[in-house]
Amino acid sequence: MNNQPMIASALHLSLADVKALKIIDTYSLHVAIYSLFDDIRSPEDKQKSIPSGILYADKGGDFDGRKILMLSNRQPKIPEHGELSIKKIADSFLDYENYRFEVIVNPTKRDNKTRKLLAIKKLTDDEESTRQKIAKWFIDKAPQWGFTVSPEHLEVREVEVKRFKKGGHEVTQAQAKVLGRLTVTDKAMFVQSFQHGIGRGRAFGCGLLQIVPM
Repeated sequence: MNNQPMIASALHLSLADVKALKIIDTYSLHVAIYSLFDDIRSPEDKQKSIPSGILYADKGGDFDGRKILMLSNRQPKIPEHGELSIKKIADSFLDYENYRFEVIVNPTKRDNKTRKLLAIKKLTDDEESTRQKIAKWFIDKAPQWGFTVSPEHLEVREVEVKRFKKGGHEVTQAQAKVLGRLTVTDKAMFVQSFQHGIGRGRAFGCGLLQIVPM
C-alpha cells in the first residue's frame, strides 16, 4: 500500500542557528526548511499544485533552541546550521487502526456569498466558540482524510493568526493545533493523507499528521 519511501527528520536549531538562518517569521522558516531539499517540481507542477513532497511542523523552542519535525519523500541535505536526525518510516507503521495524533491545521470555510475562504477564527467572537467550531470542522473533514476522530478526546489548542511577507505581499494564515485519537476508515486515503498532509497551508507548516500507534 505504502510504496513511496518516506523519511522522518528532526531539525534541532540552537539560538545561534536560528539567528544565522534569519528565521524571524513563518516565511523565513519555510525558506530554511525547503533549502534542505532539492526542488524536483517544474514550474508547471507548481502551477498545478503538485505536492512538494515536504511537510513540516514547528515544535517551537526555548532558551536551548528550536525543533522542527519534517516528513519527506526524499532525503534532506546535511544542514549548514543545526543538527539533523533522520530515519526511514517502515511500511508497517501505517498498518494500525488506531493512532494518537497531533496536527497543525489551517481551519477555513468558504463564504457562501463571496466564495472567499475565511478563517474560522474570523467568523466567531470568542475563543471558546472558535475552538468548538474548529473541532466540529475537523470532525466533519476527517472522513475525507481516511479516518474518524473521537470527539471526547479531541482538543483544540494554540489558535492564532500568522502574518508574514512573501514576494512583497502580506500573507495571513490562521493556524490551530488539534490533538486526539483517530481510527482509520480508509487505508489508502489515510496513507495519502499521511504522505501529502491534510488541509491547506502545507507549505507553511500545516498538515503534517504526527501519529503514534495505539
